[in-house]
Amino acid sequence: MPSWLRTGIAALSLAGVLAGCQTVGTYHPALVAGLDFGPDMYTARIDEDFELPAIRTGGTPRQFQRQVVRYETEEKPGTLIVDTPNKFLYLVLPRGKAIRYGIGVGKAGFSWSGSAKVAWKQKWPKWTPPKEMIQRQPRLAKYEDGMDPGLDNPLGARALYIFEDGKDTLYRIHGTNQQNSIGRAVSSGCIRLWNQDVIDLYNRVQPGAKIVVIPDPRTHLAQG
Repeated sequence: MPSWLRTGIAALSLAGVLAGCQTVGTYHPALVAGLDFGPDMYTARIDEDFELPAIRTGGTPRQFQRQVVRYETEEKPGTLIVDTPNKFLYLVLPRGKAIRYGIGVGKAGFSWSGSAKVAWKQKWPKWTPPKEMIQRQPRLAKYEDGMDPGLDNPLGARALYIFEDGKDTLYRIHGTNQQNSIGRAVSSGCIRLWNQDVIDLYNRVQPGAKIVVIPDPRTHLAQG
């Protein structure tokens, strides 16, 4: 555990003792587990019987690789913030820190924004294209009952399902088998991460977590 986090937990513990009724934070312990990311975080691995290939990071700027950064926000630890214009996803940590992941975002005309919740999450999910997508791409009709999990599945190794006011938005935060898509506007609205990154995110995020999506003003101007 990084020294800054140990110090913060100690301070919270002392504050709890002085207050007499407070606890050490309000976030799940998994949020801050294993934050010392090493050079092996993108190596090949076996996950749930699937062989994940190594991520070829050489063609992607370092800024899009998983890292802990300084990030000031009023949102609570455990909140997800999607910075659409800059192609980052931030997972808010205690004491002004966040884990920053590089992402691929929706193309102009398909991007989305607002505030919602992570209703549930799934390992190696089945993918069912929405009817609107099948209408745009008839070749996907063969998957109208769903595509089995696997390395060719567009949702990749993990998926977080986004609901707003109790209704499915049909948007997901998910893995991808298209390694060179991170840092670009390429998807039909969903937020994609490298599979190794979405596994890390999945392990930290709890169902019910808040997600805030910052719109890209250029896309909104184009749509208006």
